[in-house]
Amino acid sequence: MRSWWMAALVLVAAGAAVVVRLVRGEPGEALVAALAGILAVVLFSPLAFPRRPDRDHPVTVYYRPGCLYCLRLRAALGARAGRARWVDIWADPEAAAYVRSVNGGDETVPTVVVDGVPRTNPAPALVRGALR
Repeated sequence: MRSWWMAALVLVAAGAAVVVRLVRGEPGEALVAALAGILAVVLFSPLAFPRRPDRDHPVTVYYRPGCLYCLRLRAALGARAGRARWVDIWADPEAAAYVRSVNGGDETVPTVVVDGVPRTNPAPALVRGALR
């Protein structure tokens, strides 16, 4: 199951911002708040990360929705991101336990496993190279 709670929280906050602006008679600012809210909901949802069936992948990326470092890595990989297996540690307790086991007890993401070697917040170029 994918983790949507953060996206739902952002949606509620964005909706409140839109309502406040509409009540104040600021339709243009309400539109800007709505568009920013939609973008934020997508970025804080699992939709920002590719989903592939479980099978062998050269690269596994452990991430958390809303993590700016994870979003940076996702953006830097571009179309290649779909070649990796993306695992949401908030939706998968076993994945969270694995990330803690390789990061001294911390749930530091992105944790990327390339050829069986875990790397914490690696340079995007390293991950791109592994996905070629």
